Amino acid sequence: MNRTILDLWVGFFVAIGIGSLLFLALKVSSFSGIDMEKAYRLEARFDNIGGLKTKSPVRSAGVLVGRVTDIRFDNATYEALVIMHIDSRYVFPADTFAAIYTAGLLGDQYIGLEPGGDERDLANGDSIFKTQSAVVLEKLVGQFLFSKAAEGQNQ
Repeated sequence: MNRTILDLWVGFFVAIGIGSLLFLALKVSSFSGIDMEKAYRLEARFDNIGGLKTKSPVRSAGVLVGRVTDIRFDNATYEALVIMHIDSRYVFPADTFAAIYTAGLLGDQYIGLEPGGDERDLANGDSIFKTQSAVVLEKLVGQFLFSKAAEGQNQ
Protein backbone atom coordinates (compact mmCIF):
# COMPACT_ATOMS: atom_id res chain seq x y z
CA MET A 1 0.00 0.00 0.00
CA ASN A 2 2.85 2.35 0.82
CA ARG A 3 4.44 1.82 -2.61
CA THR A 4 1.13 2.62 -4.37
CA ILE A 5 0.77 5.95 -2.57
CA LEU A 6 4.36 6.83 -3.40
CA ASP A 7 3.77 6.00 -7.09
CA LEU A 8 0.62 8.12 -7.05
CA TRP A 9 2.50 11.15 -5.66
CA VAL A 10 5.32 10.72 -8.21
CA GLY A 11 2.74 10.58 -11.02
CA PHE A 12 1.05 13.69 -9.64
CA PHE A 13 4.31 15.67 -9.61
CA VAL A 14 5.25 14.46 -13.10
CA ALA A 15 1.86 15.68 -14.38
CA ILE A 16 2.43 19.08 -12.73
CA GLY A 17 5.91 19.24 -14.30
CA ILE A 18 4.58 18.50 -17.78
CA GLY A 19 1.83 21.10 -17.32
CA SER A 20 4.42 23.67 -16.23
CA LEU A 21 6.60 22.95 -19.27
CA LEU A 22 3.58 23.36 -21.57
CA PHE A 23 2.72 26.67 -19.89
CA LEU A 24 6.31 27.95 -20.29
CA ALA A 25 6.42 26.84 -23.93
CA LEU A 26 3.27 28.82 -24.69
CA LYS A 27 4.61 31.86 -22.81
CA VAL A 28 7.95 31.79 -24.65
CA SER A 29 6.28 31.43 -28.04
CA SER A 30 4.19 34.56 -27.27
CA PHE A 31 0.95 32.69 -27.79
CA SER A 32 -1.90 35.12 -27.45
CA GLY A 33 -5.64 35.26 -27.57
CA ILE A 34 -5.82 37.61 -30.55
CA ASP A 35 -8.75 36.67 -32.73
CA MET A 36 -7.29 36.92 -36.24
CA GLU A 37 -10.75 36.48 -37.78
CA LYS A 38 -11.77 39.85 -36.34
CA ALA A 39 -8.56 41.64 -37.27
CA TYR A 40 -7.87 44.31 -39.84
CA ARG A 41 -4.85 44.48 -42.12
CA LEU A 42 -2.27 47.28 -42.05
CA GLU A 43 0.99 47.61 -43.93
CA ALA A 44 4.15 49.64 -43.38
CA ARG A 45 7.41 50.07 -45.29
CA PHE A 46 10.81 50.04 -43.61
CA ASP A 47 14.34 50.61 -44.91
CA ASN A 48 15.67 47.89 -42.61
CA ILE A 49 13.66 45.41 -40.55
CA GLY A 50 16.65 43.83 -38.77
CA GLY A 51 15.58 40.48 -37.31
CA LEU A 52 11.82 41.05 -37.48
CA LYS A 53 9.95 37.85 -38.35
CA THR A 54 6.46 36.80 -39.22
CA LYS A 55 4.37 36.22 -36.08
CA SER A 56 6.36 38.94 -34.29
CA PRO A 57 4.18 40.95 -31.91
CA VAL A 58 2.76 44.37 -32.66
CA ARG A 59 2.48 46.40 -29.45
CA SER A 60 1.15 49.76 -28.41
CA ALA A 61 1.86 51.09 -24.91
CA GLY A 62 3.26 47.64 -24.10
CA VAL A 63 -0.03 45.91 -24.93
CA LEU A 64 -0.15 43.21 -27.59
CA VAL A 65 -2.51 44.56 -30.28
CA GLY A 66 -1.60 42.42 -33.28
CA ARG A 67 0.90 40.24 -35.15
CA VAL A 68 3.15 40.55 -38.19
CA THR A 69 1.65 38.21 -40.80
CA ASP A 70 3.90 38.73 -43.83
CA ILE A 71 7.18 40.37 -44.81
CA ARG A 72 8.06 41.04 -48.44
CA PHE A 73 10.76 42.90 -50.37
CA ASP A 74 9.49 45.59 -52.74
CA ASN A 75 11.61 45.56 -55.91
CA ALA A 76 10.38 49.01 -56.94
CA THR A 77 11.29 50.92 -53.77
CA TYR A 78 13.93 48.54 -52.32
CA GLU A 79 12.14 48.53 -49.00
CA ALA A 80 10.68 45.84 -46.78
CA LEU A 81 6.89 45.71 -46.82
CA VAL A 82 5.54 44.49 -43.49
CA ILE A 83 1.93 43.35 -43.27
CA MET A 84 0.28 43.28 -39.85
CA HIS A 85 -3.08 42.13 -38.59
CA ILE A 86 -4.41 44.28 -35.76
CA ASP A 87 -7.14 43.11 -33.39
CA SER A 88 -10.37 44.95 -34.25
CA ARG A 89 -10.78 46.01 -30.60
CA TYR A 90 -7.91 48.46 -31.12
CA VAL A 91 -8.27 51.47 -33.43
CA PHE A 92 -5.40 53.80 -34.33
CA PRO A 93 -5.36 57.27 -35.89
CA ALA A 94 -4.26 57.69 -39.52
CA ASP A 95 -1.00 59.42 -38.47
CA THR A 96 0.17 56.52 -36.27
CA PHE A 97 3.94 56.02 -36.11
CA ALA A 98 5.39 52.48 -36.46
CA ALA A 99 8.89 51.65 -35.20
CA ILE A 100 10.83 48.42 -34.86
CA TYR A 101 12.11 47.85 -31.33
CA THR A 102 14.09 45.14 -29.59
CA ALA A 103 12.72 43.45 -26.48
CA GLY A 104 15.63 43.76 -24.06
CA LEU A 105 19.27 44.06 -25.08
CA LEU A 106 19.42 41.03 -27.37
CA GLY A 107 15.76 39.97 -27.49
CA ASP A 108 13.35 39.47 -30.34
CA GLN A 109 12.18 42.42 -32.36
CA TYR A 110 8.64 43.73 -32.46
CA ILE A 111 6.71 46.62 -33.99
CA GLY A 112 5.64 49.41 -31.68
CA LEU A 113 2.71 51.60 -32.70
CA GLU A 114 2.57 55.14 -31.35
CA PRO A 115 -0.79 56.78 -32.02
CA GLY A 116 -0.96 60.29 -33.45
CA GLY A 117 -3.71 62.86 -33.17
CA ASP A 118 -5.53 62.58 -36.50
CA GLU A 119 -9.31 62.37 -36.34
CA ARG A 120 -9.46 59.79 -39.16
CA ASP A 121 -8.72 56.21 -38.11
CA LEU A 122 -6.75 53.55 -39.97
CA ALA A 123 -8.99 51.06 -41.75
CA ASN A 124 -8.50 47.63 -43.26
CA GLY A 125 -5.83 47.76 -45.99
CA ASP A 126 -4.41 51.18 -45.02
CA SER A 127 -0.70 51.96 -44.88
CA ILE A 128 1.30 53.49 -42.06
CA PHE A 129 3.58 56.07 -43.66
CA LYS A 130 5.57 57.23 -40.64
CA THR A 131 8.05 54.48 -39.83
CA GLN A 132 11.39 54.02 -38.13
CA SER A 133 13.63 51.14 -39.12
CA ALA A 134 15.34 48.74 -36.75
CA VAL A 135 18.54 49.78 -35.02
CA VAL A 136 21.18 47.30 -36.15
CA LEU A 137 23.77 46.69 -33.43
CA GLU A 138 26.54 45.80 -35.89
CA LYS A 139 26.04 49.10 -37.72
CA LEU A 140 26.25 51.09 -34.47
CA VAL A 141 29.45 49.31 -33.41
CA GLY A 142 30.96 49.93 -36.86
CA GLN A 143 30.14 53.65 -36.67
CA PHE A 144 31.61 53.88 -33.18
CA LEU A 145 34.85 52.16 -34.24
CA PHE A 146 35.10 54.31 -37.37
CA SER A 147 34.66 57.52 -35.34
CA LYS A 148 37.30 56.38 -32.82
CA ALA A 149 39.73 55.56 -35.64
CA ALA A 150 39.11 58.99 -37.18
CA GLU A 151 39.81 60.66 -33.81
CA GLY A 152 43.10 58.75 -33.53
CA GLN A 153 44.26 59.94 -36.95
CA ASN A 154 43.47 63.61 -36.19
CA GLN A 155 45.63 63.71 -33.07
